[in-house]
Amino acid sequence: MRRTAIERLLPAAYQRAAGPGSVLGALLDVMEALHAPDEAVLADVDALFGPYRTPDGFVAYLTRWVAMDHVVSAPRSDAPLPLPLGRLRDLVAHGALLARWRGTPYGMRTALELATGVTGFVLDEPAERPFHLVVRVPPAAADRLALVTRIVEAEKPAAVTVEVVAAGAAPPADPRRPPTRRRPRPDATPGRPGAARGAAAPAGPVRAVGRAHVPPPPPHDPPEEPS
Repeated sequence: MRRTAIERLLPAAYQRAAGPGSVLGALLDVMEALHAPDEAVLADVDALFGPYRTPDGFVAYLTRWVAMDHVVSAPRSDAPLPLPLGRLRDLVAHGALLARWRGTPYGMRTALELATGVTGFVLDEPAERPFHLVVRVPPAAADRLALVTRIVEAEKPAAVTVEVVAAGAAPPADPRRPPTRRRPRPDATPGRPGAARGAAAPAGPVRAVGRAHVPPPPPHDPPEEPS
C-alpha cells in the first residue's frame, strides 16, 4: 500500500503532521516498504493456482486439490518426487477430466499415460475371472511399477481386484479355478460393473488439453456416479 494511500486513511490532524522530514512521515515510509513484498505476491496470486505457472515447490500441493495426491505419496516428506515436474503439472491440469472418468478404462489409461509419458498400457479382464483387472505395463514404463500400482489402485472401481504385470509376462493363475481357455470378449463399456477393463486404446487422433496430449474420451458421457 502506497504511503499516500495510507496517509489518506489518517485523521486530518495526523495528515498535517506527516509532512516531509517528520517522524510520522518516516513511519509511513516504513509501512509502505513492509507492505510491498506481500502486495507483489497478491498482484500475481492467480499464478499460484495455474498448473503451468505455479512455482515448482507448489505443484505437489496442488495435486491435493484435484485428488491426485496419491501419485506423489512417499514414506518420507523429503523423498524426491516419483515423476518429473512437467508430468506432475500435466496431471494437475487434467485433474477435472481424470475425476470425471475415474473408474473407467479411459480414466485409468489417461492417468497412467500422463504420469509416465508412455502409451501402450493394456487393461484386460480375463473371461475366467470376472471383476478382476490385469494391467499390462509397456516395457518403457517397467521401471515405474510402484507409481503405476498407486495410480491403478486409486483409479480402479472399488469392487475390482487388480494385478499389475510387465508386458509379455503372464499373470499368476487364480488358485481357486482350474486353467481355462480364454475366450475373446469385446471391450467393456465405461459405467458397467467392473468398468475399468478393456484392451488398449485404438490408434487415432489426439486432442490437446493443457500442454499434454491425451486421447479423446469415448463419444458418450461417463456414469454420473463412477465406482
